[in-house]
Amino acid sequence: LEKDMKLADVIHHDYNLIPVISRFGIMLGFGDASIENICKKNKINTDFFLIILNAFHDPQYLDKNYLQSFSVTLLIDYLKITHNYYLQNKIPEIEGLINKMASESEVNQVSYNLLQKFFEEYKNELIKHIAKEEDQVYPYVLDLENAVSEKLVSPALLSRIKEYSITSYEDEHDNVEEKLMDLKNIIIKYLPASKNQQTRYMLLKELTVLEKDLVDHARIEDLVLVPKVEILEKLVTGN
Repeated sequence: LEKDMKLADVIHHDYNLIPVISRFGIMLGFGDASIENICKKNKINTDFFLIILNAFHDPQYLDKNYLQSFSVTLLIDYLKITHNYYLQNKIPEIEGLINKMASESEVNQVSYNLLQKFFEEYKNELIKHIAKEEDQVYPYVLDLENAVSEKLVSPALLSRIKEYSITSYEDEHDNVEEKLMDLKNIIIKYLPASKNQQTRYMLLKELTVLEKDLVDHARIEDLVLVPKVEILEKLVTGN
């Protein structure tokens, strides 16, 4: 995907990019404008926007070395917007479909209650995962960048690096998308059949969309954020 391409053509080519585009505050109704013109109009870093789009469009695209040139603040702002999209849009949408499917079922409400409970546990796990990143990891990363840019390293920051480096985060980085596969298997293999299958199909589609998005999100964190922070840590500690 290149900056002179029409954004409308990009969406026709890969409609899965619509949520990614919306996270940058770009609304539909932009006519035949190019990606570059739309980014300028919305005061978006065009190069960063293109790399994120391409990373979601093609898993093999991501160039972590090139992305190192971007401010970590820019990357974290994007990751936070993505978290908000999960919690405010996708999770409620999926919950609504599960509740709708349960209300449409003629038999075996116990199975649907278990499905609702399973997803509730998954939601809580995702919320906990996001909270840890936003409350602990991201502030630490921003402090590192500030220390490097201001050439001022506090003893407290050096202590934090010793106690909890980004390597520890990488080791603990849960792949929260794995549980979605279990949920899909329950729906496909074990949930009792009902006459109305349409809601179940819609639910499977949305779970798959969320699953792919989470995989791409984790890939950006692991291949871009972690290596960049490792560089910042070395600059701060002098190692």
